[in-house]
Amino acid sequence: MAELHALVLAGGRGSRMGGVDKGLQLLDGRPLVAHVIQRLAPQAGHMLVSANRNLDAYAALGHPVLPDPPGLEFAGPLAGMLAGLNALPDDAWLLTAPCDCPGVPLDLAERLLAAAEPHGLAFAQAAREHPTHALLHTRLRAPLAAHLQGGGRAVLRWMCAQPHGVAHFDDEAAFANLNHLVDLHGQ
Repeated sequence: MAELHALVLAGGRGSRMGGVDKGLQLLDGRPLVAHVIQRLAPQAGHMLVSANRNLDAYAALGHPVLPDPPGLEFAGPLAGMLAGLNALPDDAWLLTAPCDCPGVPLDLAERLLAAAEPHGLAFAQAAREHPTHALLHTRLRAPLAAHLQGGGRAVLRWMCAQPHGVAHFDDEAAFANLNHLVDLHGQ
């Protein structure tokens, strides 16, 4: 089987949190990104972090840090996914999850792989779609790069335009995003 690498998407501007670096905000005394790493690491052979600010703070967590590709800085989750795909060997899988989702399902990789294998791409769905909880094969590098270079930014739109699978989950709460500072304090 192809190698499986996990990537935490922490490269955003944190605009819904007032511009702070969301992945480094504390939840129960640990950065949000650390919660996601803890849940993803057992599911993949290698761990990566996508970040565009505070690279040293992310690197201190012990995993390679990938900024967005040149010319695509802060271009959204797809830019982080492309950075991850570009860092992998050929014939590998990239499992992604956002840094603000500390309840990532512990069987995310297994279920996404079952849905993705015939297509090269799958994303999670519970009550709604969760396209940043995805599994992408490295053969999607070129189509993703072309989409981004053409100005495309919408994750779900791009994914649905590709052959893809969907992994269904029953627990919508597992995909809850902590988008605002009050969400962290209310936990």
